[in-house]
Amino acid sequence: MRIWATMRKGHRIIGEVTLQTNYQKRDQVEDWPGLIGEACHALDLSRPVILQKHLKDMERFSRSVFKAEDFMEPIAFDRLEIEAIPDGQTRKPPR
Repeated sequence: MRIWATMRKGHRIIGEVTLQTNYQKRDQVEDWPGLIGEACHALDLSRPVILQKHLKDMERFSRSVFKAEDFMEPIAFDRLEIEAIPDGQTRKPPR
């Protein structure tokens, strides 16, 4: 499974990273905060405050959104989107 993290300002992607994990499907993941932290590290961001809502969104929808209020430090973008993509699937960017 891959983790795709995008920093968005308005409707534009201003930064992105894709990380390969050892998991095949989202229901196998035991450490969502760790994976989210790895994606943030790769984007040179501080780790956001991860709430139960974010974890439930990842488990149910394979996607979670972090806004400015989820970060302890100021950010230069509107939101950070984290998406889990199972192996064998491709992700089509939104239009």
